[in-house]
Amino acid sequence: MFESLTDKLTGVFRRLAGKGRLSESNIQEGLREVRVALLEADVNLIVVKEFLKRVSEKAVGEDVIKSVMPSQQIVKVIYDELVELMGPADPAIPKNSNGPTVVMMCGLQGSGKTTTCAKLARLFMKKGAKPLLVAADIQRPAAIEQLKTLGAALQVPVHAEAGGRPPMICKRGIEEAVKLGCDLVILDTAGRLHIDEVLMEEVKEVANVTKPDQILLVVDSMTGQDAVNSAKQFNEKLPLTGVVLTKLDGDTRGGAALSIKFITGKPIKFVGVGEKIEDLSEFYPDRMAQRILGMGDVISLVEKAQEAVDHDTAKRFATKLHAAEIDLQDFLEQIGQMEKMGPLSQIVGMIPGMGQLMGNKEEDMQSEFSRMKAIIQSMTVDERRHPEIIDGSRRKRIARGSGRTLPEINNLLKQFKDLRKMMKGFGGGKMARMMGKFRK
Repeated sequence: MFESLTDKLTGVFRRLAGKGRLSESNIQEGLREVRVALLEADVNLIVVKEFLKRVSEKAVGEDVIKSVMPSQQIVKVIYDELVELMGPADPAIPKNSNGPTVVMMCGLQGSGKTTTCAKLARLFMKKGAKPLLVAADIQRPAAIEQLKTLGAALQVPVHAEAGGRPPMICKRGIEEAVKLGCDLVILDTAGRLHIDEVLMEEVKEVANVTKPDQILLVVDSMTGQDAVNSAKQFNEKLPLTGVVLTKLDGDTRGGAALSIKFITGKPIKFVGVGEKIEDLSEFYPDRMAQRILGMGDVISLVEKAQEAVDHDTAKRFATKLHAAEIDLQDFLEQIGQMEKMGPLSQIVGMIPGMGQLMGNKEEDMQSEFSRMKAIIQSMTVDERRHPEIIDGSRRKRIARGSGRTLPEINNLLKQFKDLRKMMKGFGGGKMARMMGKFRK
């Protein structure tokens, strides 16, 4: 996600780092490039102006200009301001002590609202909640069947009616939740292709009748400023408590994520990062800022791994990582584990430095990983454990066995050597501490 913005920003930082001691002049030059990068990422112009004003005020000062590594200080300033721009973190949905917690979902057609209802139900089932889904989108008949299908897959009850008005369908859905002992009700309300008076009157009436604890707006992040504009209009008509950004995995720009909190004043609570039912995550501005700046997101990687990866394998890898002793057999095993965790482009983007090393396109990564697996599987056990013994004749044999070229063998060995060197740098620091959670 946000690949184009990440590439442009890291390019700016590299050029600033190459200037040695920075002056106010070349800091401002760098910020002009940041401005262009943000505008090309479809970030709202008002947001860009305010963001750069804050960064400039903090970056252009004696402490920065005279510091030993001023370019790193500017990265830190931009990171802090990105966190401020998208934050604070607020993924919580407090429980209603007087009955089921009611969450009303609203948004335009095509935003992924119905699927997000089911994803949210699954996310909170993992926290111990007992949800009920209410199919109140009678504007799009297929939405009712879609929610029933998703509910059946999750083994979650769905309240649906053949006729009736959405406000009363939602009211009766809450009553059914009480009878069934459900403590969370998620209302899937109607959308339209665009915002109109009929849509807004309907969702306002649903809100008035059901008195929801949370009103979440679901928006498609790939629509950029259109998402921001629709959020602004919904926010003017409804007491929104938060936003859910969908299709973030396909958003290479990031304009909606960087603009929506500033424009609406409402926090981004959750983000959709794929089509599968489990592809909904709580939103943390600091983690997203790290991803945008090419720093990876080790905490989210560990959390995802704890769900999908074999625990014993993870423990062994964490121990070897801590000692900086990973080999090609470990690397092969980790490729297999990563493939279980979801789209490779997402996983690789969470590992510091790996996005730049392997590129960002999913199909390219799948091809690259297939190539790596073929090469490593053509090695002997000794060669995987001790890649330093792979001399010229062994490389030729591996090339023949894997059906790859000798330059590809050389390139893989160099990449692995570079990766191991990078891991050594992280070994006693953040990476090892994060991965160390597996050993507990």
